[in-house]
Amino acid sequence: MADDLPEGWEKRMSRSAGKEYYLNMHTKESQWVRPSAPAEKSAMVQCSHLLVKHRDSRRPSSWREENISRTKEEALNILRGYRDQIVRGEATFEELASKYSDCSSAKRGGDLGPFGRGQMQKPFEDATYSMKVGELSEPVDTDSGVHIILRTA
Repeated sequence: MADDLPEGWEKRMSRSAGKEYYLNMHTKESQWVRPSAPAEKSAMVQCSHLLVKHRDSRRPSSWREENISRTKEEALNILRGYRDQIVRGEATFEELASKYSDCSSAKRGGDLGPFGRGQMQKPFEDATYSMKVGELSEPVDTDSGVHIILRTA
């Protein structure tokens, strides 16, 4: 049948241009040219993070604190202290994330599991994808708060 597309592609109609386009169902990227090969899957990454929320965070509460009132600058200073402890070998990332992260991933030492493009807030995603496995980020600011990220896969 002429309309059989390679695996992972879907044909759609553009409302604005009035013509057909093709959507990669894995990456959600689109193209005008009919694909001739199966859709590539987006590369998955995995990381752990330690989140410190502040009063301007999207949701200024967590499993640790019902009402977070610290400033963003205070949150950054706390986070830098945690990062320094990890870098100096005084504590492991997992230990600190388990005790102090304002994310429920603290139960897993900060592990967020595997994720692909478009699943996390853009600054977080960009930081994770730009890192090498085993690398520890500088503070990363998102709507959720400030994070340090450890790329694990």
